Amino acid sequence: MRLTFTTLVLIIFTSTATQAQTPSMEELWQIIQQQQAEIDALKDKDTQTDQQLEETRKQVSTNILRVDATGAAIDSLARNRPGGSSWTEKTQLGGYGELHYNNLDATNNVNDLNEIDFHRFVIYFNHQFNDDLRFFSELELEHSVAGKDKDGEIEIEQAYLQYDLDDNHVIQGGLFLIPVGILNETHEPNTFYGVERNSVEKIIIPTTWWEAGGGIGGGYSNGLNWAVTATSGLAMTDNYQIRKGRQKVSGATANDPAYTARLRYTGIPGLELSATYQYQVDADQGASTDIGAGRLMSAHMVLNKGPFGLRALWADWQFDGDGIEAAGADNQSGWYVEPSFKFSPGNYDIGVYARYEDVDGYATKGDADECNVDEDVDEKCQVGKFDEWQVGVNYWPAKTVVLKFDYRERSHNQTLAAENFDFKGFNVGLGYSF
Repeated sequence: MRLTFTTLVLIIFTSTATQAQTPSMEELWQIIQQQQAEIDALKDKDTQTDQQLEETRKQVSTNILRVDATGAAIDSLARNRPGGSSWTEKTQLGGYGELHYNNLDATNNVNDLNEIDFHRFVIYFNHQFNDDLRFFSELELEHSVAGKDKDGEIEIEQAYLQYDLDDNHVIQGGLFLIPVGILNETHEPNTFYGVERNSVEKIIIPTTWWEAGGGIGGGYSNGLNWAVTATSGLAMTDNYQIRKGRQKVSGATANDPAYTARLRYTGIPGLELSATYQYQVDADQGASTDIGAGRLMSAHMVLNKGPFGLRALWADWQFDGDGIEAAGADNQSGWYVEPSFKFSPGNYDIGVYARYEDVDGYATKGDADECNVDEDVDEKCQVGKFDEWQVGVNYWPAKTVVLKFDYRERSHNQTLAAENFDFKGFNVGLGYSF
């Protein structure tokens, strides 16, 4: 192959340039060492980076575990607290209280009453365990101070569980208020007229009345509801006074139970009609044959039509025992009627009322030093046959706060010490509920 001059020149130039760029062995060794150092440095850097990445991964993992552990702890705490994470929404706190001032003048001045008393301080604790199961309780302190030689008492008036069988029926068990009358189950001071509770529902029913046991009930969209209970009974031992027969579930003798049935209708707005029947197997718990079985029948009506209101109640006891019959206490009864008118001239309500009561309870003679004419006169002395007129006014600055004033006159219609306990006077009260 023949080479041109130009091709020959290019070959010679390329060979010369290549020889000029080729490094010596020593230079090559230096280059290799430098490159190895750079490689080692890069490896160290990668190792550090990998270590940093691994440490970061560990920290992230640890933080995630901590977050998970915290979440698990919170979930566990929530599960173990009442009602789960929303326990505060499912537990309710409420209560009521009332302060009374009584200024009553009796026919016998020994029985005059002029005193002020914080009559009741009550706390409610209620809790919803789930959609079907709930708990209700009521703890009361009466007369401000309780203890030895003190007037007051600390009482548990309600502590029971209630379970929904379905949308219309419930069962309950524990300590609860007997389903009878108007005030026994609803007795917050802002819900009724008069400083003191009416005498029929103290002496005859007797409010506040609770027992221990169980019950079942139902309520329907047509306004009809019913309740049936089986509970502990009265123990009217050594007396024929119904109110004193309440055992208050404090080491209560339970030889003979009581059964209660109530039927109530609220299907017409503003109207409540109710009737209760109770049967006491033995109202002195078998302590004697003096009292025997007891039967209570009660009926009431509550009507609220615009500003007009009307309450009427009747209650009657019949006992079978020879002793109570001989004492003339086998039939104890009472009734009252109470019209009222309520209006709202501003951001408050004012109501006026009048009430007439007729009580035929059991009358025993007591020492004048042990008796006065406040609501406890019927417990201490049982001057229990009387009629009473009362008029008064309620002022509600808020729906559940009330200021009360009433004037009343009581006239006893039995011969036993009647002249000592007739009275007239006024009461002032302050009450609240929440």
